[in-house]
Amino acid sequence: MKDYLVMAVPKGTLYKPTISLLKQAGLNCAEMESDTRKLFFTDNRQNVRYIVCRPTDIPTFVEYGAADLGFVGKDTIVEQKKDIFELLDLKYGFCRFVVAMPESKARETDWEQLNHVRVATKFPRVAEEFFLSRGKQMEIIKLHGNIELAPLVGLSDLIVDIVSTGRTLRENRLIEVARIFNSTTRLIANRVSHRMLSERINPVIKKIKEIVENGGAEND
Repeated sequence: MKDYLVMAVPKGTLYKPTISLLKQAGLNCAEMESDTRKLFFTDNRQNVRYIVCRPTDIPTFVEYGAADLGFVGKDTIVEQKKDIFELLDLKYGFCRFVVAMPESKARETDWEQLNHVRVATKFPRVAEEFFLSRGKQMEIIKLHGNIELAPLVGLSDLIVDIVSTGRTLRENRLIEVARIFNSTTRLIANRVSHRMLSERINPVIKKIKEIVENGGAEND
């Protein structure tokens, strides 16, 4: 059995609410709140280790057992389809998957009538599955950023992207024409760890679940 319970914490916008949730669950995150670039933290008193990762890498760390638990958006889980165990919806980090197109074209064209057109996205699996569910065969173009630029320069007719406020779409004169699904942060586990370390993991899950049910996931 492992000496330490290892948790993968996401960099970026999910970092602070995740640290807040861990603190509320009674875990010592003081060092992680300091101004540091460290990516690896060890709490010898509680026998917990934390690794700080890019959100898109967390399912991989968890799947291969480098982390026992991880915090990651539902969007990443759906896109990657890693062999992990999804435990809890943590209710923070809300965003949504949408189909969007230029406002000018949206006024002239019903997107539902489009077929065999190009769609730019960072999430090709999500995009393809959505359009196939609508009986459409689109040409999916994978990009790694600045998805909003694609229809503005003629690279694509539509985009599939994940948005929170929609501000970036509006600033680039794009309009949401369909919502695919909503996404929030999820607690995930390595399947073997969930079984073999259940005595250590289950109390953590129980405490986090209580906090979320009481609406406190984002409160410090």
